[in-house]
This record gives sequence, C-alpha cells and structure tokens, in this order.
Amino acid sequence: MANKGPAYGMSRDVQSKIEKKYDDELEDRLVEWIVAQCGAAVGRPERGRLGFQVWLKNGIVLSRLVNSLYPDGAKPVKIPDTPPTMVFKQMEQIAQFLKAAEDYGVVKTDVFQTVDLFEAKDMAAVQRTLMALGSLAVTKNDGNYHGDPNWFMKKAQEHKREFTESQLKEGKNVIGLQMGSNKGASQAGMSYGRPRQIIS
Repeated sequence: MANKGPAYGMSRDVQSKIEKKYDDELEDRLVEWIVAQCGAAVGRPERGRLGFQVWLKNGIVLSRLVNSLYPDGAKPVKIPDTPPTMVFKQMEQIAQFLKAAEDYGVVKTDVFQTVDLFEAKDMAAVQRTLMALGSLAVTKNDGNYHGDPNWFMKKAQEHKREFTESQLKEGKNVIGLQMGSNKGASQAGMSYGRPRQIIS
C-alpha cells in the first residue's frame, strides 16, 4: 500500500485510463451534497481527486452520509467517537458504509471496492456509488434527503396497472397491428410454386 512504487507499461496505461474517468464537476456536486446532508461539521476536502480521497478515506464522512439518509433511531453504521487511525479499522469503516449502501438499495454493480477508495485505485467508482446513493435518496422522497433534488436523477419507478376482467376479455378480441390486418384476408387464387410431381 504505502510502499507501492510507480507503475510502468500496461499497468500504468490501465491506471491512467481509470483516472481519466474521474469527473471534477461531479466531485463538486458530491461535496455540496455531502455537506448539505451531513452538516458543516464534516468539513470540505481539498479540490482534486486526491483531496477527495483523503477526505473520505477513514470512512467517517461516508458513514455519516449513509446514516443521515435514515430516520433517527435506525442508523445502520456505528460511528466511533474518535476517527480510526489504524488501517484495518478505517477499511472496516468503509466496508460498513458499503454494506449499508447496499441495504439502502444501491445495486451491487454500482458499489466500489474498499481498495478503490483506500488506495485511490478507482475514485470514479467511488463517485458512481455516491451518485447511485443520491439518486436513490431523491427517488425515495421520504424526507431524509437534504440538498437540491436536481443534483441527482430520479430512478425509474414501477407503475403497476390493474385491469378488470372485462378489460382483459376485450383485449383478447383485438388483433394487434404488428400482426397485420385481417381485412379482406382470403387465400383464394393463391398458389405457391409448382405442384409436386409424382412420377411412377
């Protein structure tokens, strides 16, 4: 982790492609949301990918964020009184956030790995997880979301329809347009190829 040297060749190319996916404008929006959601006590990071990573690295800000999306008394992540300084404790705190985010409804494919944040391997994945969490919070509209609702896109919601028995029976009598029309349908005068020749 700390003793990792510079990357060369293909691994450097891969890492630079991952780093290009990081969005500075999105970082600004996410910082604004986290501060609005958790309060000014969480502070603000230095601008840039590494500043954002250092701000979130110990897992405390993330834990406060996910806890703020729940009503009082139902906080899913336990936050220690003093921020953890030991590496495994910080990684454990991040892992608790990830589990709470999944429980909240973030899809597994949108959840980053602990090392993506802790070692700054893929900060774009961290942004993707926070975007998914924000979108879910806006969509749920349960009063626990703070901030501008236009910062995130609402997720598509199920719109279930109920039909009566008579409506369902009527639907069986309709021929869909993708089937073609049955007006004037007749096979009169139609022939396909020559008749089969039977030679004895």
